[in-house]
Amino acid sequence: MDRTDQQGARQAKRLPPGVFVLALGVFVIGTGEFVLAGLIPLLAADFDLTYGAAGQVVTVFALTCAVAAPVTTTVTARWPRKRVLLTAGVVYLLGAAVTALAPSFGLMLAGQVVAAVGTGMFIPNASVAAAGLVAREAGGRAIAAVVTGFTLAVAFGAAAGTAIGAVYGWRITMWLAAGVALLGVVGIASLIPSTVGGTGSGGLRERLAPLRDRRVQALLATTLVAFTAVYIPYTYIGAIFTPATGGDGVRLGLLMTTLGVAGAVGNLVAGRLVDRHGGSTVVLGALLWLILSFAAIAAAHTAYGWSIAAIGFYGVAAFAITTPQQHRLISHVPEKAHVMLSLNQAILYLAIGTSGIVGAAGIDIVGAGNVIWIAAVLAIIAIALSVLGRPKLENTRNSDAAAPVCPASEANRHDE
Repeated sequence: MDRTDQQGARQAKRLPPGVFVLALGVFVIGTGEFVLAGLIPLLAADFDLTYGAAGQVVTVFALTCAVAAPVTTTVTARWPRKRVLLTAGVVYLLGAAVTALAPSFGLMLAGQVVAAVGTGMFIPNASVAAAGLVAREAGGRAIAAVVTGFTLAVAFGAAAGTAIGAVYGWRITMWLAAGVALLGVVGIASLIPSTVGGTGSGGLRERLAPLRDRRVQALLATTLVAFTAVYIPYTYIGAIFTPATGGDGVRLGLLMTTLGVAGAVGNLVAGRLVDRHGGSTVVLGALLWLILSFAAIAAAHTAYGWSIAAIGFYGVAAFAITTPQQHRLISHVPEKAHVMLSLNQAILYLAIGTSGIVGAAGIDIVGAGNVIWIAAVLAIIAIALSVLGRPKLENTRNSDAAAPVCPASEANRHDE
């Protein structure tokens, strides 16, 4: 290979700047979503609400995303991805600004509804656009780079936003999110080519067709119940760990950073284990680990040092479920991988919203210190549902593990 060929090969391996702009957008939007859990104590104090009532901001945001993701993706299916992403970015920016200016909790919720529409519109299309910016063989790396924005949002963005909110007020956190979102919009306008096309013309009915499959129903039910369990302690992390943090937002931010870093490790390890043992086995192991982590939180939530250890233990399991669940869905219906992933994403947002409702009711009934046991019961139910979603004759190396590394990128390209 001559020098020109070597340079061409190196350039082919490099991801274009547009991919990293999309990752920045996911980081900003993810931070705006996940930081809400850390701001609940501040919102409760500012608007004179209970923890449960203030926690409904997470519920409203997530439920709006669950509806907005499939609907806006279908409505804008023929649009160039650049137009969709710019529209989503502007909508999120407006929602964040309304939230920061809101004089009442009701208006704040209205601002979060607007921001959530932008989020539901942006996230699925960011992955599609990333795959469209690179060669077919680099689609997996491009999507992985974009998804990394979510991991960083939990590990650093939400934690930093929580700490900033504790020192300067939650409105400053929202203004910072809006400011960085503006940078993302400018970056998309400058670096995403208009030639990145739409995702196809399939209507909403076609996208929902896989829901008639009983195994798909069981798998999506697993996602719903498992992530409701996962997000109860995350949504109410401030309330659960108040005995350990003493209400200190900086200490709470450190807990969230620990959670995010541990979660990144759990996600990476889960990806490797899926290739070896199959998605069903990894999901089962992660759910069992999750139940043990809930017991650890129940025992440690009053002492700060032990709380950091317990939240890290929980973070590994919490983030180890997503990848194997996606593999199970796409290996079951590989020709509709993009549809399955969009449905799973919508169900995931629904789970986040459900966690806010169930967690609030649980805190009112059994108290913040015991609400973790409600999450444990849900994790046990998720195990039963996961078994129902397992193939009757599953060979882990030839079934779940046989799923392509990134079929979503292939499906996206086929649609384009």
